[in-house]
Amino acid sequence: MSDHTQSNPEPSDANQPGGAVPPLPPTPPQGGQPTPPPGYPQPGAAQPGYPAPGQAQPGQPQPGHGQGQHGYPQPGAAQPGYGQPGYGQQPGYTPPASSAPLTPENDRLWGSLAHFAGIFGPIIVLIVWLIFRDRGPFVNQEGKEALNFQISAWLLGIALGIVGGITSFIGIGVILLMLVWPVGIAAFVFAIIGGVKTSSGAPYRYPLTFRFIP
Repeated sequence: MSDHTQSNPEPSDANQPGGAVPPLPPTPPQGGQPTPPPGYPQPGAAQPGYPAPGQAQPGQPQPGHGQGQHGYPQPGAAQPGYGQPGYGQQPGYTPPASSAPLTPENDRLWGSLAHFAGIFGPIIVLIVWLIFRDRGPFVNQEGKEALNFQISAWLLGIALGIVGGITSFIGIGVILLMLVWPVGIAAFVFAIIGGVKTSSGAPYRYPLTFRFIP
């Protein structure tokens, strides 16, 4: 046996598959970034089909035109399809016809019709007065007068009917029942008189009226 130890031979490049070992990528300089392999874009370079850093994409508004960062609107900027800030009355606005003040002629007309409405009872007078009382001073005044008279006449007729029905077994009850008709006729006649008197713009006051609405 020989005194010299047989050393293993170093593997050669010929024993590797393919016959050669591919070269290693170059070592980046101290403190720098590794150099990308050929065929890869360099750092900071624009990609094909993509905008360069800081460049606005097509179809997007530029900053400073009513939009802040990331496409959000700037405070106080008007948006498309929306009106300017503020909810005040717009120029040229007119109030609805149902709440517009009446002209002097229409005020006098509806004041007269409020009296004529008493022909059909206090309910119609009440409707006319509620609709037009805030649109004209004359119709407000005459509507209240006509309504007070019609309420007084109807309450009187109802009271005569109830008391007359209870006391019908004696003579006075029959008399009270008979008075219901004259009260109804008086309410009808005075409604016409009131309508005629106020058609010229003069106020009218009914006799024997309790004014529930001052």
